Amino acid sequence: MPLTPAELADRLGRWSSGRGPLHLLLAARLRRLVDEGELPPGAALPPDRALAAALVVGRGTVVAAYEHLRVEGRIVRRQGSGTRVAGPAGPGPRETTGAPVFLHLLEPDDDVIQLACAAPVAPPPVLLAAYERALPHLATVTDDIGYRPTGHPRLRRAVAEYYARRGLPTEPEQIVVTNGGQQALSLLARAFVEPGGRVLVEAPTYPGALEAFGERAAHLRALPIGLDGFESAVAAPARRPDLAYLVSTHHNPTGAVLPPLVRRRLARAAAAADVPLVDDEVLAHLTFPGQETPPPLAVYAETGIVTVGSLSKSVWGGLRIGWIRAARPVVDRLARLRAVHDLGGNVPAQLAAAELLPDLEEHCARLAAERRDRHDHLRAELARLLPGWEVPPATGGQTLWVRLPHGDGDSFAQLALRHGVAVVPGAGLDASGGSRRQLRLHSFAPPETLTEAVRRLATAWRVYGGDRDDAPSPRALAV
Repeated sequence: MPLTPAELADRLGRWSSGRGPLHLLLAARLRRLVDEGELPPGAALPPDRALAAALVVGRGTVVAAYEHLRVEGRIVRRQGSGTRVAGPAGPGPRETTGAPVFLHLLEPDDDVIQLACAAPVAPPPVLLAAYERALPHLATVTDDIGYRPTGHPRLRRAVAEYYARRGLPTEPEQIVVTNGGQQALSLLARAFVEPGGRVLVEAPTYPGALEAFGERAAHLRALPIGLDGFESAVAAPARRPDLAYLVSTHHNPTGAVLPPLVRRRLARAAAAADVPLVDDEVLAHLTFPGQETPPPLAVYAETGIVTVGSLSKSVWGGLRIGWIRAARPVVDRLARLRAVHDLGGNVPAQLAAAELLPDLEEHCARLAAERRDRHDHLRAELARLLPGWEVPPATGGQTLWVRLPHGDGDSFAQLALRHGVAVVPGAGLDASGGSRRQLRLHSFAPPETLTEAVRRLATAWRVYGGDRDDAPSPRALAV
């Protein structure tokens, strides 16, 4: 199938962040995609006008870029048959991610303020102290080659005790340690989702989960936040999904928290239908003052619930420590999958994480006021400089789910990037395609950085202009 303009825009990444005329920057990035095989021979490229609208540039910019590549022999343009990459069509390389949230990580730029990927911006002092406490344990290691696909026993025991403190009795054998929450989702997709299988997801949801399920070529069925309608979706045996996924606490991106009655109903329905339900708790402890962290869904059902956790958002992403809590047979299967993948994780990091886990709740509580203040500061700055944007408050988490008064998130995100701010358009988080006017912004950055980011967004929004629902304004397209 030919690439849509939005899909090609995602693959282009930060194509416009360099110096020079836009048509040369666009030609350079397209050339790179062709030369590296990301755009294989025979691939159809979007029409000039459609790609220009997706990139928020004038049509002449795309025409000039295409012309450069045509002269170089990299693309072929024929009246009536469109524009294609030169050469005979073939299977080409396997498709890689085009999700903006990952492309921003792959192409760091110090001149761009990151409101796209939400995570602490530096390792906290408690992490350094945890490594200091872990070093004596590392010094005593003997007769241990360090390959542990299920994770180090000290960390598995610490995670089990963490869940027990939250009212969920857990044995260390029910834990498999992963390199962060993203690897946990990838392992679960490989373990449960058959190629072309069905997966129930919320709309919108965490884009990394959509990418993990996409790796299995899964058919995604989107339900409202909280998987409303779950019981009917799993009722027919012939259409029963392979897996269901939700973020029950401080939902990414809306910040919603499932009420206890809904948690109980979902957990019991999943157990009765024999459908694995993944409860992504990576954001569970990012509460604001006065809010309590709800218990995991697995508290309400002994079987059927798989819980994912991580220290990436509560401590630091560079630690790369996550885990999966599940029934022992599931853990054994996941460990076999992981053994083939990487043989196990970093042992010193796991020993440090084992030192952190007993005080995780206290550490998160100390930062709760700062998280709320930054959330409030970002909302206040958006209200001051972009009063037409709808910005509902959250009770915790790391993100704001913004609705634009007109236009669409994909095209505005392209323009915002040219003004030095990286944001995630809502369409990339919504398997149903119903969030095209939304943006996801994170509030982890210091207040002064958030203020500057909103100032740049306001400048980009003035350029974007227009009052139509289906396209950016002519002024924006002329940029």
